[in-house]
Amino acid sequence: MRDKNIKKQAKELRASGKTFEEIISVLGVKIPKDAFEKIEEERIKKLLQAQKKAVLVLKDSRKKHFDDLLQKNSELSSLLEKKEVAKIVLTALYLGEGTKNKRSAMVFANSNPCIISLFLRLFRMIFDVDEKKFRCTLQGRDGQDIKNLEKFWSNTTFIPLSQFYTPRIDPRSVGKYFKKPDYKGVCRIDYLSAEVFCEIMSMCEVLSGNIKVK
Repeated sequence: MRDKNIKKQAKELRASGKTFEEIISVLGVKIPKDAFEKIEEERIKKLLQAQKKAVLVLKDSRKKHFDDLLQKNSELSSLLEKKEVAKIVLTALYLGEGTKNKRSAMVFANSNPCIISLFLRLFRMIFDVDEKKFRCTLQGRDGQDIKNLEKFWSNTTFIPLSQFYTPRIDPRSVGKYFKKPDYKGVCRIDYLSAEVFCEIMSMCEVLSGNIKVK
């Protein structure tokens, strides 16, 4: 019984941060080194189990919170069906990622497939699109599987590979290790219409407040 009490006290003292020597001093007894190591192993094991449990609880909590936010904002998708709202969103995207000085074509580029898909969905909704006027360029890194990436972006954009320009490889990436294996490169979309470009720029100016509309 006494040995069990000593072991229990030793565990409590170790959990409070006491060292092997301090525990011996407090208890006034000699504890074998292997017994102390066993106590330490048990403590670490319980600590790891508690950490794993805490991570799972936090993960479940975050998922529930995110699911609640998805439900709260679920109506936003239907708002995009309204052309006026679609114009505002497309314009905001173009203000951030679109080229402003190429007057012969609309140019939009991004590395996120979701953003590219959203932009093209809105673009095709707003404008009377001629699909043959689309061009696509993959801007990748040295060592990437360019052919497969072009197929990926073709499937994402619904632009045939026959309308892809020659891919561009970032010269700064040559011979360098890249830490993001899921990186798909940058997809650049050109739409060969000066008229569409001018209309988008007028939308950008109105939305950004650069001009006053009477």
